[in-house]
Amino acid sequence: MTTPRFSHMVGPRTYGFRDLKDLMARASPPRSGDLLAGVAAASAEERVAAQMALADLPLRTILDNPPIPYEDDEVTRLIVDHHDAAAFAPIAHLTVGDLRNWLLGDAADSALLAFAAPGITPEMAAAVSKIMRIQDLVLVARKCRVVTAFRNTLGLEGRMATRLQPNHPTDDATGIAASMLDGLMYGSGDAVIGINPATDNVAQVVNLVGMLDAVIAQYQIPTQSCVLTHVTNTIEAINRGAPVDLVFQSVAGTEAANRSFGIDLALLAEARSAALSLGRGTVGENVMYFETGQGSALSANAHHGLDQQTCEARAYAVARAFKPLLVNSVVGFIGPEYLYDGKQIIRAGLEDHFCAKLLGLPMGCDVCYTNHAEADQDDMDVLLTMLGTAGCNFVMGVPGSDDIMLNYQSTSFHDALYARRVLGLRAAPEFEAWLQRMQIFCGDGAAQLADALPPVFQPALQRL
Repeated sequence: MTTPRFSHMVGPRTYGFRDLKDLMARASPPRSGDLLAGVAAASAEERVAAQMALADLPLRTILDNPPIPYEDDEVTRLIVDHHDAAAFAPIAHLTVGDLRNWLLGDAADSALLAFAAPGITPEMAAAVSKIMRIQDLVLVARKCRVVTAFRNTLGLEGRMATRLQPNHPTDDATGIAASMLDGLMYGSGDAVIGINPATDNVAQVVNLVGMLDAVIAQYQIPTQSCVLTHVTNTIEAINRGAPVDLVFQSVAGTEAANRSFGIDLALLAEARSAALSLGRGTVGENVMYFETGQGSALSANAHHGLDQQTCEARAYAVARAFKPLLVNSVVGFIGPEYLYDGKQIIRAGLEDHFCAKLLGLPMGCDVCYTNHAEADQDDMDVLLTMLGTAGCNFVMGVPGSDDIMLNYQSTSFHDALYARRVLGLRAAPEFEAWLQRMQIFCGDGAAQLADALPPVFQPALQRL
C-alpha cells in the first residue's frame, strides 16, 4: 500500500506532512505531551495548515491507512476486524470536515449517532475532534446517549452519576467507612463505590471487596463496588470466592502500551468471563470498568509516533470491545509533562468525552490535576460544568476533592452536587429512589439534601 502524503498552502507557504500520522499530530491543539514527543506543530500557522488539510481528508483514507500497521499491533487488528461496514456506509463518502458538519446537524440525532458508532474508527473520531471547537465537542457529545447497567442504570437522559472514591493511604477500614458515609450523605456512589488500594496484593483486595459488599448489602444500596487493582489480582480474588462486582483495568491505545500495564486483549476477555460467571448484576451485566488518560502511551515510550490524543482514542476501541459499565479518562492525573495547564486539561477532557461517546462508550471523567500543574479548582469547575452540559455519564466524588492516597486534586462530593443542582441533573433512577427512601434526598428526587442525618446512619456515625 502506498503511504499517502498531504500538504496545504497557507499564504505563500506550502506545508507538507509525511503521512497520516504526522498530519494528525500537527493538527492537534497544543499540548505539552506532543511537544515532549517531538510530534507537535512547530507554529500556529503549521497547525492551521494541518487542520485544513485534515478537514479535506476522506474518511475512507483514514480507514484504509491504520497509523500502526495491522501486523504489528493487536489494537489495530481489533479496530480493523471489528469495523462495521454497514454502520459506516451512510458516512463513507464524507471528508473529516463533512463529518464535523454532519455531526453538528440536527439530522444526526441520538439514534443515528448510536447506529453510526460501530462504523466510526478511533482515528476518525480523533481527526474530527481536532477541527472542532469546545462548543462543538459539547453539542455532539450531548446527543450521544450510552446506557449501561449492573445494579442500577447509568447514562440515561438528564442523569449524571458519581463514583464514590473513599481512598485511604493505609486502607484503614474506619477511614474508608467515614469517607463512604460522607459521600452517601451527598448522594454520591451511584456509578460505583471504588477504592484504589494502598496495598496492591490479592489478600488485601479480597478484604476490601468483602468490606464494600457488606456495606452495600447492609443498607441495600443499588450500586456496585470495585477495588481498582490490576486485573490479574481481581481474577485471583474471584478464584478465591471474593464477591467481585466490577473488574477494573487501565488500558491504552497500543499493544505495547498495554503490555507495559501487564495486559493484553486475551487477559481482559478472561477477566470479563470470570466476572460474568458470578452473576452478581440485578438489572444488567456490564461488568468492566476501564480508566484511560492522554499521555499513557507516551510515558511508556509506546506511542509509535502518534499524538497523545489519537492514542487515547484508540484506547476506547479496547474498552468498547468488552462492553463496560464505566469508562473514564483520568484527564489531568499524569501531570504537566502531558497536559501543562488548565486550558490544556479542559480541552483534553472534552475531547476524550466526545471521542468516547462518538464511539459508543459510557464515558465519564475524573476532572483532576496534579499539584505541579498550572491549574487550579477554578479550571476544574469550568471542566466539570462543561462535561455536565455535554452529558457526561459520571464524575468522581472525593472527600474534599483531595485524594490523600493518590496525591492529586479531583472533584468533591459537593462539586458533584453543585453540577446536579445547576444543570438539573439527577442520580441513577434506582439509586435516586434509594436516596429518597433513606431520607438522604427529599422533595421531588432532585439533588435536595435532607436537613438532618437519616436515622439509619446514626449508629454508624457513632462508631466512627
